Order: sequence, then structure tokens, then C-alpha cells
Amino acid sequence: MHAAVLSAFDAPPVYRDHPEPVATDDNEMVVEVLAAGLHHLTRAKAEGSHYSSTGTLPLVPGADGVVRDRSGQLRYAALDDTKLGTFADRTVIDVRRSVVLPEGVDPVRIAAAMNPGMSSWVALRRRVELTPGQRVLVIGATGNAGRMAVQVAKLFGAAHVIAAGRDATRLAALPALGADETCTFDRIDCAADVDIVLDYVWGEPAANAMIPMLTARADRTAPLTWIQIGSMGGRTAPIPSVALRSARLQIIGSGIGSVPARDFIEELPGLAGAVAEGTIDVRARAVPLAEVAQAWTADTDDRIVLVP
Repeated sequence: MHAAVLSAFDAPPVYRDHPEPVATDDNEMVVEVLAAGLHHLTRAKAEGSHYSSTGTLPLVPGADGVVRDRSGQLRYAALDDTKLGTFADRTVIDVRRSVVLPEGVDPVRIAAAMNPGMSSWVALRRRVELTPGQRVLVIGATGNAGRMAVQVAKLFGAAHVIAAGRDATRLAALPALGADETCTFDRIDCAADVDIVLDYVWGEPAANAMIPMLTARADRTAPLTWIQIGSMGGRTAPIPSVALRSARLQIIGSGIGSVPARDFIEELPGLAGAVAEGTIDVRARAVPLAEVAQAWTADTDDRIVLVP
């Protein structure tokens, strides 16, 4: 079979021959890969920069994907730490970390949506209890995960969703996806009275946003839950101590480790159903696995999905 093999952290994977996968216990199954998303998580784990990365080379990247099992059913599978990911013709999955997909789904759409969509879906289902009618701010709403977070928040009953980002042109497209309001970071105080923040940026931008938001809150004793999900703006953020003392602010994280794997798995069918039904808009572009080297560093707004 063929696979994309990463042999160095500073170079893209190479498409080449690879030994066939072998299942080693009763919970494992060799499956045919139909579509695998090229996500930020996939790159970070493969390059050794994500906190869950093993840092071991060589490896076949790919943290998840849509696969066909030996009975012919389509499944979405999330892979644990492994040297044989989904960027291959075939791989091995743990059946317990997969869900059977509805009939007639588009594998490319599912593969594009599940990883970025799950970030906000799980945050709002497992890290905080979003009460219908609450207000949500999405920081970093112009990225793929942020765009989906706007839609997920509305789907779960948020009364008012504010989308924040740097690119005014990309922000302008978000009201069509459910954003009630948009703002750039220099106008972040417009989101002062939200109940929940979904933060995909972190770093200096997040730290700089806190004080203007907290200062402008109508009631500083009203709870504000800040959920740290991504770190495109920096791995560390210099949070001023006054932010934690001057308002009822709670900062929590949502990701692998802070949410048990079983919780992620339990949420997969709901998200897959929403994507399959078209409730969530997905930008997906299928690219042949043989072109993985070019796709690895491509600058695009679409979610690249590798297909055999």
C-alpha cells in the first residue's frame, strides 16, 4: 500500500510504499481510509509541537478520518498516539474510538468537519453548561474551527454570538453563518457582557482582551467562563493578576486530557449527524494523498482532506 511518511520534523511527509497494517488485539481492526483531514492538530502532533505528540519518527500522520470497515460500513475514527495514522491507504483503528456514520454521508465533508467542529462542540457540552439564551464570544472566529464554533454556539441555543478576529474581510462573512455581531481585537470591549468565551488564539491577544472586556462589564460579579481551546497567538499569555481579582472570571481549558476520551467519543454521533444534515457549513477540498507534500504547507481557507 501507499502512505505519507514523515521522516523529519522540518520537512513535509513523502508519499511512498509502506508495509500493510496489522491488528494486534480484539479491539483493533484494519480499515480502508476514505478521507483524512489535514488539521492543525495533525501537523502539530506530527511535528512534535503539540503537547500530546510522541515526538517519534518516522511516522504516518493523520489523527482521524473516515474509513470503511471490513463489513462495508463507514466509520469516523479518532486515532490515539500511533506511528500509523490515517494518511495511508489502510490503517488500524481501535473500534471503541470510532462511530458508525449515517447512510449516504460525504466522507470528505465529515473528515473536514469533525476535528475542528469537535473543539467547540465538546467545550460547550463537556467543559461548561451553555444555557439557551446566553451570550458567547468566539476569539479567532475567522479560522476553520472558529467559523464552526459560531455555528455550534447558535445550534446549542446561544442568544447572541460575537465573532472576533483580525481579518475584517473574513469577519464580514460570518453573519451569514449565525454571528450576531463581529469585531476586531481593538473593539473587543463590545463583547464585555458575554457569558462564555471560546478562545482559539490565546497569547498576547487574549491577555490584552481581558482587561478591556472586564472593565466594560455591566456587572463584574456575573460569571464569565473563558475556555482556552487553541493557541494560534502564542502558547503562553501574560494574564494580569487584576483580571482574576476584579471580576468573576474563570479560565479553563478544553482538549485532550482535560476532557476524557470517552466523552469525546460520546459526542461524535451528534456532530456527525449535524454535519451530514447540512446544519453546519463546511469548507472542504479533496486532495489526492499522493500530493501530500504540496498540501502540507498550502495556504488556503479551505480544509484540505486527503483522499487515496
